[in-house]
Order: sequence, then structure tokens, then C-alpha cells
Amino acid sequence: MNQEGSSNWRQAGLMVGALGVVFGDIGTSPLYALRECFSGSHSVELSSENVLGILSLIFWSLILIVSVKYLVFVLKADNKGEGGILALLALALPNSSKARTRAALLAIGMFGSAMLYGDGVITPAISVLGAVEGLKIATPALTHYVVPITAVVLILLFAFQRLGTESVGTAFGVVMIAWFVTIGALGVRGIIHTPEVLVAFNPVHAVEFFLSEGWQAFEVLAAVVLVVTGGEALYADMGHFGMKPMRRCWFGLVLPALMLNYLGQGALLLHDATAAENPFYRLCPPILLYPLVGLATCAAVIASQALISGAYSLTMHAVQLGYLPRMRIVHTSHSTRGQIYMPHVNWILMLACLGLVFGFRTSSNLASAYGVAVTFTMATTTVLFYFAARRVLGWQRFPALLFCTFFLVLECMFLSANLLKIPHGGWFPVVAALSTLVIMSTWRRGREILRRRLQNSIVPFDEFLPTLHIDPSKRVKGTAIYMAGNPKGTPLALLHNLKHNKVVHQRIILLTIVVEEVPRVGDKERATVDELAEGVFRITAHYGFMEEIDVPHLLKIVSTEEFKLKAIESTFFLSRETIVASKRRTMARWRTWLFAFMSRNAQPATEFFKLPPNRVVELGMHVEM
Repeated sequence: MNQEGSSNWRQAGLMVGALGVVFGDIGTSPLYALRECFSGSHSVELSSENVLGILSLIFWSLILIVSVKYLVFVLKADNKGEGGILALLALALPNSSKARTRAALLAIGMFGSAMLYGDGVITPAISVLGAVEGLKIATPALTHYVVPITAVVLILLFAFQRLGTESVGTAFGVVMIAWFVTIGALGVRGIIHTPEVLVAFNPVHAVEFFLSEGWQAFEVLAAVVLVVTGGEALYADMGHFGMKPMRRCWFGLVLPALMLNYLGQGALLLHDATAAENPFYRLCPPILLYPLVGLATCAAVIASQALISGAYSLTMHAVQLGYLPRMRIVHTSHSTRGQIYMPHVNWILMLACLGLVFGFRTSSNLASAYGVAVTFTMATTTVLFYFAARRVLGWQRFPALLFCTFFLVLECMFLSANLLKIPHGGWFPVVAALSTLVIMSTWRRGREILRRRLQNSIVPFDEFLPTLHIDPSKRVKGTAIYMAGNPKGTPLALLHNLKHNKVVHQRIILLTIVVEEVPRVGDKERATVDELAEGVFRITAHYGFMEEIDVPHLLKIVSTEEFKLKAIESTFFLSRETIVASKRRTMARWRTWLFAFMSRNAQPATEFFKLPPNRVVELGMHVEM
């Protein structure tokens, strides 16, 4: 096979993979989005004019927000091929040297990231619940079984996470192709019966809808925004599939299928007002309802998988960048990057999803909580994109300001409408996001205070080095590796070891790990080795925020014939700090307690850095905060 043919097959494979991972969330929105516009908590009266007006709003929302903003422009702001709000934040932050601007952008980015957790909890619950609710249309007697069946599906979904998704990745894509073809065909069936619905493409109908309905038209934006949920996932998952495959999938299959289905649902509503209860399933011939429920449930599970995997990736990024404490990360694939499983995150998400299902009980009730997190995250992306576009894409101030202001105004309208949902359930993602933000900010603030406290105890290595000269006959054989957070200071573990054990190894390695604000670091820039004195070396290793830190593998990289290093033949010395509350409070007492709790329960450095457990010595100290 020639190179061009091989490239085409690879692109096709990436497109199938993207369909199975990226587009599940936005692809399952037809299950509930249009229904909420006419039967939800912020619905409008069902009339021909309102149907056409809302369909016009849906069409232009998909075009402007998803197609233009994300697919055409935001995907260009990649951080070495990676996307997502933290990657965008890393691009935007260096744009300004002003401390206040930097702090403001950091706060916006952190809160936007926290909001994604709220989205990640609601999406599995509403998607699976909305799919299983098709049983009520097929057989009303099964209504009472919808919630238990949904709970069982979710439990199985989260239990499956530890096995990874590599083996079923292609199957996911095939299922989603079947899903989009099916919903497109259902839409065509409705359009054929009422072809006049096609006039909804005209934006005049959206304008007339606002002029005639006024405040109610504004309220219904809270339901219309459900059609663009999942737009943020397009950007977050760019690194897995690339820009071109995602664009081809969207414009070639996903967007046409979504528009056909929404138009088909609208066409049904134009001649059958009773279909407003569930226009998606009412489009389907009765004989095919059960197969459609099964396919919709599979699509909902796949959509949930994308958000769950996204929560893992976001958490891993936050840990590497210092926003969260170390957590256990299990890599479920030896060949595919990004295939990870985080047990703590997984079970917290599962409990939250089950709580939502049993608490809200219907997808319509859950829709009242859905949208707040999505719209805030979209607005956050727009703000950060302005700074990234100026620095990375080279945009001039006026075009960047004009572009971002247009979309920010549009998204703030959606956000304002969604704020009306807060008394009806919209409080949940806000509370979830604020709780996450408190945890992230407390950890980051606590680490800064801890760093300052330890700084006072750190001796510059240039001053310490002359005191290290000991009779060679008194030096212990072997290699001692000290983890050094400060590249210029003397590790506290080295000071304590020398003070209490009076031991100095023949070879001392000071190992400093630096996590850069880029996704990945090339092998050539991975590490530098500097000889400081006879038998004393400093290794400075650089990692991206999407990379796993593997110290034994790092030692293999820097090892040479003249400078041999083996983890299994070295002794690793680590410092462990115990946080103690002091009278000089630098944080509120409850935040100090929270930081101490997280510090005690963080993943041990031995596991996080992949150190051989039987080659590690930990030296502890108390730190007052």
C-alpha cells in the first residue's frame, strides 16, 4: 500500500475514533433538547411560529457556536497539539506580565475547569436516563422501571472503567455511525410528511420569535443551549484525533444528522401537538421503538464514557500543574496515550450520578440542572481564547476583540437564561464547581505557603557543597538520589540524613522534576545532567502536564557508559511534611484542616514517581501553617 493510501486509512480510523469519543455528548442531545423547549420548566407555547423560531435558534446555535467558534477557530489554538481549558489557560497566561491580570485569568480558568466536573456528573445521568425513558413510550407499564434500569446501566458503566476502553474504541465509533445515520433517517421521515419545516433555516424566524415572545423567548434559551452541550469536548479531545478528522466528522456526518433530526422533530410537532411529550421517540415507527431504545442507550453510554474519560484527563492535568494533590493514575493501555483510569475520581462520579438519577428521576428534571456549567465553561473559553489568539495566532487587537466580544455576548445570553434554572436544580453544578474550586485553590494556596515555610529552612546548595567534603574512606558505597523541588537549594532529606545518620554516599544525585505549561516535552529536552562536584550531580527533568512521571525510565534515558544509573541499585531519599496548625494563621482554620487532610491522603510520592518501594527512605518533619 502506498503512503497516500496508508494516510487515508489512518485518517479514516481517526474519524471513526472521534465519532466514538468526541461527538457522543452533542450527538445524544436530540433525546431531550427540543422536548424541553415545549414541555420543560422554561418552555413556550407550542405553535407553528414558535416551532420554526426555536428550530432557527437551534440551527444557528450549532453553526455559530460549534461550527464557527470551536471547529473553525478555537481548534487552531492548540498547545502542541493538545486542547482543553487548561491547555488554553497555559497559552493565555504568558500573554500578560501584570500580576493582577494573570491572577484573574488563573481564577477564570480554574473556575471554568471546576465547572467541567459539574458537566461530567450530569451528562451520564441525563443521557442514559433520556435514552431509557423511551421505554415509557414503547410500554407505559415500564415507567416505574426507568430509574432502576438507568442506575444499573450507570453502575456497569463505571465498573467497566478499570478495564479501559482501548479494545472497544472502534466499536464505539461504529455504534455512533449507526446512531447518527439512524437519527438522520428519522428526521428525513418527519420532513417528508411536513416539508414546510425547512423554512426554519431562515434566521428571520428566530428574530420574529424574540419579537413576539419577549421574555419567554429569553427563558427558552436555557433549553436551546442543550443542543450545543459537548462543544467543549471537541476542543478538549483534539489531541487524541487531530483537527482535520474532527472537522470532517462534524461537517460530513454529525451536523447534517443533528439538523435533520431536529427538523424532523419540529415537523412532527407542526401537525401533532401531543408529540411534545417526547418528539424524538414519537418520530420512530412503533415496531422499531425497542431497537431504537437499545441503540440510544448504547449512544448514551458512549457519550458518558467521553465525559468520564475527560474528567480523568482534567484531573491528571490539574495534579501535574499543582492544582490538586497527587492521585492514583492507572494506565489501561500500553500503546494508546491518554487511556487512564483514576479510581477515586471514578467512584465519586458514580455516586454523584446515582444521586442525581434518584434525586431528579426524569431527564426533564435533570435538564433544569443542565446548561449552567456548559455555558459558563464556553464563556471562559472565549475569554481565554482572546489572549491565546493574540499571543499564539498573532491576531491584532481589534479583530480578536470583535470576534470574542460577539461570542461572549451570545454565550452570556445563554448563561443568563440558564441562571434562571438555579432554583430548579441548576444549583447542583454551581455547588459542585464551587466545591471543586475551593479544593483546588486551597491546595494551590497551601502548597505556596508550605513552599515559603520550607524556603526559610533551605540552605543554598552552593553554600552547602563545601561542607560536604568528607574523607573518601568514610563515604558509603552506592548512589543516593534526593528528590529536590528547589533546583538551587539543598534537599531537606539530605540535610537530615547527614545530621542524624552522618552518612554520605559515594555518588549523590539531586533530582529536580519541572512540570512545564505544555502538554508534552520532547525526548531531547527531557533532562539535563550537571556535575556539581566530585560525586555530586544534579539532574533536571522536564515533563508536560499530560505526561506520566516515571523516574526509573528517566534514569535509563540519562544513563550512559560513563554515567550508569539504575533505579534498583540506587537509594531514594524523600521528605515528608506533616502539617500542623499554628497560631500564626496564613489560611482560615478550616482551609488549613482541609489542606492537611489532602496532604495526608495524597498518593505517596513513591507510587506517583514509580519508585521501587524497597529502595525508598522517607524523612519527615513538622511544618506549622
